[in-house]
Amino acid sequence: LCVAVKDNLCSYWLPTTAGSLALSNFHSPYNSTPLRLLLRAHAHLLGKTNMDEFGMGSFGVHSASGPVQNPRWEGRVAGGSSSGSAAAVAGGLCDVALGTDTGGSIRLPASYCSIYGLKPSSGLISRHGLISYADSLDTVGLLARSVRVLQRTFGIVNEWDEKDPTSAPKEVREAAAQQARERLQELGQGVTGLRVGVPAEFCPSELSASALAPLRTALRALRAQGAHLIPVRLPSTPYALSAYYVLASAEASSNLARYDGVRYGFRGAVAREEERGDTARMYARMRTAALGGEVRKRLLLGTYALTADAFDNYFLQAQRVRKLVKNDFDTVFRAPNVLSFPPSAALPGPNEQGVDVLLHASAIGPAPRMEDVQKQAGRELDAYVQDVLSVPASLAGVPALSVPVSGEGEGEGSVGVSVVGQWGWDELVMRVGEVIGDKIDD
Repeated sequence: LCVAVKDNLCSYWLPTTAGSLALSNFHSPYNSTPLRLLLRAHAHLLGKTNMDEFGMGSFGVHSASGPVQNPRWEGRVAGGSSSGSAAAVAGGLCDVALGTDTGGSIRLPASYCSIYGLKPSSGLISRHGLISYADSLDTVGLLARSVRVLQRTFGIVNEWDEKDPTSAPKEVREAAAQQARERLQELGQGVTGLRVGVPAEFCPSELSASALAPLRTALRALRAQGAHLIPVRLPSTPYALSAYYVLASAEASSNLARYDGVRYGFRGAVAREEERGDTARMYARMRTAALGGEVRKRLLLGTYALTADAFDNYFLQAQRVRKLVKNDFDTVFRAPNVLSFPPSAALPGPNEQGVDVLLHASAIGPAPRMEDVQKQAGRELDAYVQDVLSVPASLAGVPALSVPVSGEGEGEGSVGVSVVGQWGWDELVMRVGEVIGDKIDD
C-alpha cells in the first residue's frame, strides 16, 4: 500500500504542523500508532497532507500552507478538514490516506472528491500521536478509491492500543464484531433482507436537489438487491449541529492552550520583544500571530462556553443533546450497543423492528466553487451548515462511510451517500457501501 498521512498525525521523519503556523517545523520524536501499524505492514509513506488548521474547517481553505484544490472537480474546494488526504487519493497519488473526523472531516471531503471515506466507530483506531482538536469527538479514519482497500487498511489499523486511554477494550471490540459477523452470515454474499433506515430528519431545508438525486439512486440500488427500506425518526437531529460546535470548541479551547510559543512551535519576533515583560501579553501576541482567524474564533467561543456564566446554559445543555442523539441511534438500530452494557453482561437479542444501517446524503450539496468560498468572509454559518448531516454520527460515536455517487450535471460536482451503522459494525457498513458502489458502477 502507498499511504498518505494527514498532517495532524505525528511522524518521526517528517514535520507535523496540523496546518498551523503555531507548529511550524515541529518534529515529533515518535510515529503515531496508525502510521506505525501501517509501516509495520510494509506500507510505503507518500508524505504528509495539507489540512484545515487543527482540523477546524469544512472546505480545506483554513491552512497556513494555503487552500487545497479539488483534483476531481476543477475550480471547486476539496472539503475539510482532511482536504489534502482526500485530494491525494482522488488524484491517484496514493492507494489510501489517513484522515481524522471530528464532525465530518473525512466524509465531507470524500463526498466532494468522489471517493470513499470511513469514519470508524470511536475507539477502534488508536488516537495515540494525534494532535487533538476535540478529544471526545476526534476519530482517525481512512479515505480510498475502493471499499476493498478500506477493508484491507482497516484490518491493519484496527488494534487495541495501550498508549491510547480511549482505545476500546478487546472484549468490547470482539462482542460487537461477533454481532456484526452473525448478521453478515445471515445476509450471505449480498444484502437481501438487510433493513435500511431512511431518517426523515436528514432531509433539512438546506439539502439541495443535487444531493437528493444520488440518495434516491443508492436507495434504488439497495432495494434492487433485496434490501428493505424503512422510514425512521431521529428526533434530536435538529439540535446536533449546535451542540457539536459548543462541545468541539470548548474542548479545543483546552487542548490548544498548550501552544504558547514557549513549549511548542512558533515563537516569532513579535513574541520575543515581550519575553522580559508581561508573560500573559507575550502569550497573547504569539497566539494572535500564530493561530488563524477560524481557530481564534472557535477558541473564543469554546472559552466562553466554559465560563461560569455560560457553562450550564451551553456546555451542559450540549452534553444533554449529545446523549439524546446517541439514544436516538440506539433506539432505531436492530443491534444493541455493546458500550451500554458491562463487558461480562449477556447482550439482549436484536430488536426485530430496528434497522441494520441508516442511509442519508453525505453533504447538503456538491463541492462549492473555490472563488465563492473565498468570498464568504463574515458568512461563516454557510460553512458550518455543511456539517449538519455528518455531526450526528460523530456525537453518537458510530461508524459512517461516505460512498461516491456522481452528480447529474457536467462539472457540477458530486454528492456522496453515507451508510451509518451501530457501534462496532464497521464491516457491515463497508459491505453495504461496497454493494452500493458496485451496483452504481454497473
